[in-house]
Amino acid sequence: MKPVNVGIVGLGTVGSGTFNVLYRNAEDIARRAGRDIVVTHVGARRDNPNADTSGVTVSRDIFAVVNDPSVDILVELIGGTTVAFELVMKAIENGKHIVTANKALIAEHGNEIFAAAQEKGVNVAFEAAVAGGIPIIKAIREGLSANRIDWVAGIINGTGNFILTEMAEKGRDFDDVLKEAQALGYAEADPTFDVEGIDAAHKLTILASIAFGIPLQFPKIYTEGITRITREDVSYAEELGYRIKHLGVTRQTENGVELRVHPTLIPESRLIANVNGVMNAVMVQSDAVGPTLYYGPGAGSEPTASAVVADVVDVARALTTDPNNRVPHLAFQADTLSDTPILPIEDVVTGFYLRMHVKDQPGVLAKIAAALSDSDINIEAIIQKDQADESSPVPLIMIVRQVVESKMNNALDKIRALDVLADDVVRIRLETLDC
Repeated sequence: MKPVNVGIVGLGTVGSGTFNVLYRNAEDIARRAGRDIVVTHVGARRDNPNADTSGVTVSRDIFAVVNDPSVDILVELIGGTTVAFELVMKAIENGKHIVTANKALIAEHGNEIFAAAQEKGVNVAFEAAVAGGIPIIKAIREGLSANRIDWVAGIINGTGNFILTEMAEKGRDFDDVLKEAQALGYAEADPTFDVEGIDAAHKLTILASIAFGIPLQFPKIYTEGITRITREDVSYAEELGYRIKHLGVTRQTENGVELRVHPTLIPESRLIANVNGVMNAVMVQSDAVGPTLYYGPGAGSEPTASAVVADVVDVARALTTDPNNRVPHLAFQADTLSDTPILPIEDVVTGFYLRMHVKDQPGVLAKIAAALSDSDINIEAIIQKDQADESSPVPLIMIVRQVVESKMNNALDKIRALDVLADDVVRIRLETLDC
């Protein structure tokens, strides 16, 4: 069979890794794909010394790759959602198959991209968009296709996980660890996407769609970052038998789909609670097989390239397949996607960790307990810490059992009205991840 020609747009960390893996493993890749897969055209603003592109056409105008009639598969690795969207839509118009690692592009514009691709009869593959080298999309979309998915919970941003790990293991402050993460290249100069949960929200949007057969709905996801987590919270959580992780959670309920990213207490006995450093992990609960856990590097040049090249191989295998018989982009046939609503965070049921500094007065604990009880909230565990000195407020830490978020909000309003707090209540959601 004639070789498949690949055009790569973007020659940064992932682009150079993809180029090198395709060349280094060309023989094994060809044996798996049933034909040679050859990079013939690269579009990049500048050369990358980590990739020897001699003998390959290199264009500074990335649209030259899209308009190259010899290119069969376009690999988009430039990131962003503006030029990348224009590039991908033009490639689809030109009848080219797409492989991308761009989670923001898929989460925000995937519905439109997939519709255009279906009309044109081309594939769009995006395994590398979620959890780097972990083949989580293929696992849910194909490996678990016999199952009804109940929920998915994942540590899907390595930067945030590195920060929380350092805070837990070394007792460091958030700001201190963030500076180190930037120095090590784990975090960008502007770390907002990582520490405020936007990166994880893009990825969770994709996982929810393939798990439950719903359209991509990024604007509806609840997103909360880790910037307000303190080393005291990390320490208190561990004293109570929990670890704090920045978790993405999506769950199918009778009333709709939960779609949320936020700091979360997880029992320390759970495997996912012990995923540390920059590693990623995704846990899936489904009806037939039960719980499964997928662990590995969520970023990096060649780990991400592993997923990109696997997509290239899949697309090459499917080139001669009737488009109607290919694996659907979002796991379910396009005309069967559900209009199941996304639940607002106020309707989500979770447990909670509460930390407050209260005045050293008789009856304070009883008043707080009454405010919780009035909202039908049960206390599961409580720690009262010693004061730093006699004039200091008393640290009070509680774990409360599962309750709908709106009731928790109501209870916190009642506690604030008691005039017993030295500062505002810190609350972190809690997931047991029972299987």
